[in-house]
Amino acid sequence: MTESLPADVADVLALVLDADDPVHAALRKQVPHLSVRARCTCGCGTAYFALDTSEVEPAPTGAGTAVAAEAQLLTEAGECPGEVLVFTQGGYLSWLEVCSWNDDIEVTPAAARHWLRPRS
Repeated sequence: MTESLPADVADVLALVLDADDPVHAALRKQVPHLSVRARCTCGCGTAYFALDTSEVEPAPTGAGTAVAAEAQLLTEAGECPGEVLVFTQGGYLSWLEVCSWNDDIEVTPAAARHWLRPRS
């Protein structure tokens, strides 16, 4: 089942894909064409994407699977409960992974967008 791109997922992608990076800029152009085809069943909020590749150009990430962006999450208390990873396959956005390093703090895209720190 495919659903439109939820705001929390779109926000996290906007925060981790730096518009000044040429690879990230190419991936940002794909975001309006993304939808979520599945979610991880463990509750972490990891989202697997569907993308009509005829609508967009691939980013220069290589032919295989690559981590195109990553960011650690930092809470207001200074804890690092996990990280966000953006994966591509063949230059196309493939999935957003929300990794939890601490069972005591729920890590989801909604929580991640509050804990991601803007680049300086």
